[in-house]
Amino acid sequence: MAPFSSPSPSTTAHVLVIGAGLGGLCLAQGLRRAGISTAVYERDASPVARAQGHRLHLDANGRRALAATLPPDLFALLGAMAGRPAPRVSGFDERLRPAGVFALDEDPVPDDVMPSHVVIDRRILRQVLLDGLDEVVEFGRRCVGHEADGDTVTAFFSDGGTARGTLLVAADGVGSVIRSQRLPHARVIDSGARLIYGRVPLTPALRAELPPAMSSVFNSVVGPGRRFLGIAPVEYRERPRAAAARLASRVELDPAEDSLAVMFGRRRESLGLSDEELLTASGERLREVVLGQLGGWHPLLRRVVADWDTSTLYPITVRGSVPVPPWPSSPVTLLGDAVHAMSPAAGAGANMALRDAAALSTSLARATPGTPLVDLVRDYERDMIEKGFDAVKRSSANGVRILGEDPLPE
Repeated sequence: MAPFSSPSPSTTAHVLVIGAGLGGLCLAQGLRRAGISTAVYERDASPVARAQGHRLHLDANGRRALAATLPPDLFALLGAMAGRPAPRVSGFDERLRPAGVFALDEDPVPDDVMPSHVVIDRRILRQVLLDGLDEVVEFGRRCVGHEADGDTVTAFFSDGGTARGTLLVAADGVGSVIRSQRLPHARVIDSGARLIYGRVPLTPALRAELPPAMSSVFNSVVGPGRRFLGIAPVEYRERPRAAAARLASRVELDPAEDSLAVMFGRRRESLGLSDEELLTASGERLREVVLGQLGGWHPLLRRVVADWDTSTLYPITVRGSVPVPPWPSSPVTLLGDAVHAMSPAAGAGANMALRDAAALSTSLARATPGTPLVDLVRDYERDMIEKGFDAVKRSSANGVRILGEDPLPE
């Protein structure tokens, strides 16, 4: 397969994408599929330069976005690998007593290749999204600003280089440099909650000990003082390398084993570490701190945390975007966390970024000679702003209830 398709006769657009996370790569795949020229610039030196999460629950938004943007063989590859846990969220207290079950809505439009509510390793998903984009994605390019001039937009990089296109898309995450310049009034706030993420090998012995109710997409354990432990299985229907060899042999995937994604959360002032200490602590220290928070909890929960692979542990400051009203559209737009960062308490952030990417690529693919680009951007932004900030509010409400996050300002 060629690394990039030539632009279609209907458009001469060249899209600059800042950020090669899930949203940026999904957009690049969608633009490539539509025959629209694009280039992606990522500040990290490589795809594995830093931890970017252990698992992703793909809901209907995420699944539909990937179906719309990926080549069919890559979508089939994801469908073959992705785990299919029970479509529910199960609640427990600190003694592992059931505390409610929330059934997840099924997509009314079924898909035989990949249903809603599957689970995939983020690292594996990103490797799939990078397929065919070798000549499109440039790593080690930190964007430091942009300038719009008539029908062109120029991106500036820390190495002194520039790139010029007809549309600039900020997919550079919660600390977006593009947002700070394009929407200087848009605020991102610290919610006051902190999370520690890690991975636990899902051995046959551990699998046998987990109660059947924990076969859910996500398991939420809430104890006294709003201590929160999240446990989510990452189990493959087919091993990634075997699935790739069968369905898309050109794709190189890392080996992967079944695991539990395990996260602990609490208010920063109750965690026992300052933010500086949290960011510099070793994996062993982070595990020790969390075990110290779980006194009196069920032995199985403590053992799961004790089995954390300390090399996979990293902390997160939970932040959220304060919703803003629509703005006048221009040849500079945004997607995902760059515009509507949200608490992970609703599991919606990555899915909304994928949804944004598919919606934007679909809008741009409708271009015909003479169609003003800004009109297509406006169509995309109108829907993105409404749906994205609705998800922000829903995620914040869950975070306030479960983790004691600070509510979003009115």
